[in-house]
Amino acid sequence: MKIAYLDCFSGVSGDMLVGSLLDAGLPFEELERIISGLNLNGYKISAKKEGRNNIFGTRFYVSLKEKDQKARYLKDIKEIIKSGDIPLAVVEKCISVFEKLAKTEGEIHHVSPDQVHFHELGAVDSIIDIVASVVGIYLLGIEKLFVSRMPVGKGIITSAHGKIPLPSPATIALLKGAPIYDSGQEVEMVTPTGAALITSLCSSFGPMPSMIVDRVGYGAGSRTLADRPNFLRILIGNDIDKQRSETVVVLESNLDDMSPELLGYLMDRLFDAGAKDVAFSHIQMKKNRPGIQLQVIGQPEDKDRLSNIIFRESTTLGIRFHYNQRSVLTRGELMVESPWGKMRVKKVINQGGETALLPEYEECSRIAKTNNLALRDVYAWVAALSSDHLK
Repeated sequence: MKIAYLDCFSGVSGDMLVGSLLDAGLPFEELERIISGLNLNGYKISAKKEGRNNIFGTRFYVSLKEKDQKARYLKDIKEIIKSGDIPLAVVEKCISVFEKLAKTEGEIHHVSPDQVHFHELGAVDSIIDIVASVVGIYLLGIEKLFVSRMPVGKGIITSAHGKIPLPSPATIALLKGAPIYDSGQEVEMVTPTGAALITSLCSSFGPMPSMIVDRVGYGAGSRTLADRPNFLRILIGNDIDKQRSETVVVLESNLDDMSPELLGYLMDRLFDAGAKDVAFSHIQMKKNRPGIQLQVIGQPEDKDRLSNIIFRESTTLGIRFHYNQRSVLTRGELMVESPWGKMRVKKVINQGGETALLPEYEECSRIAKTNNLALRDVYAWVAALSSDHLK
């Protein structure tokens, strides 16, 4: 599997991400062809090598004929993205980035996402940065993107809404669930466009995954920093780790006044909302009352959605949460021929690189009910499958 790691030692912005992809081998001519197909006017894109602290990388430029860009709504940006000759998967991912931006801006300004009036983020250069980033990752064949922790700046900057603090309200809202730290720099280290891109595209934040590096690219930023070169570094290569490390959010709450029926419904709702795992444990609470500890594991970006369900469907008044790392084996699905027709089974690669086929409950349950079989017999048939089914 081709993976990439973004080393954000100087933060991240849209143009830095595009520059790193170009520096790592993305053909500029192909990118220019795709961008030119969008319904956008009054710009020119270019790229050139630039040095920072005697390290050289690629700077991506979007030159605008008019500095004052008109503000756009979400529907306007969707139409622009759909106007180009771009693969559907790329179009959907680009739109999802802007939908995340619209949702975040809407929450900040107390309006619906469709009413958000994009200023800097709706300008031609921001649209091009986002589309070019998603297209570049697609063209380079990167299947999973991993990102380091984020250095953020501090201070006050001027925006279309006036003076705002750093990190900007949009940036810090978008970085919920991502590991950040104070860079000590009084400049904008992570832009809203950069934050939206990495939180929409990355699989996990944290340390570099085990990989065989094939390409390295440096995307140059526009600033001169006192203590580091202003680059975004990308490492592209092949995954060699059969155990995948990923960041998850863990939500916990103690419950002592809920019926089992409501607990069962709560679990169903959490799984429907994308929870990776939901568990109930018996505990002894204050005043010697027996209770239940709820633990939910989910993707960091799903924290708010899962928390809202817990508050709505349970009696809790508070939720503990923390972010953790977990290692998971590489897994997938496989269709096999069984005595009862085609059947879906789990395919798992263990630490030794060996592949095993395992039962999938819902599929085994379906076959057992349809054929009036004992579920354990269907499980036993799957467990006995040999490696011949992998050919």
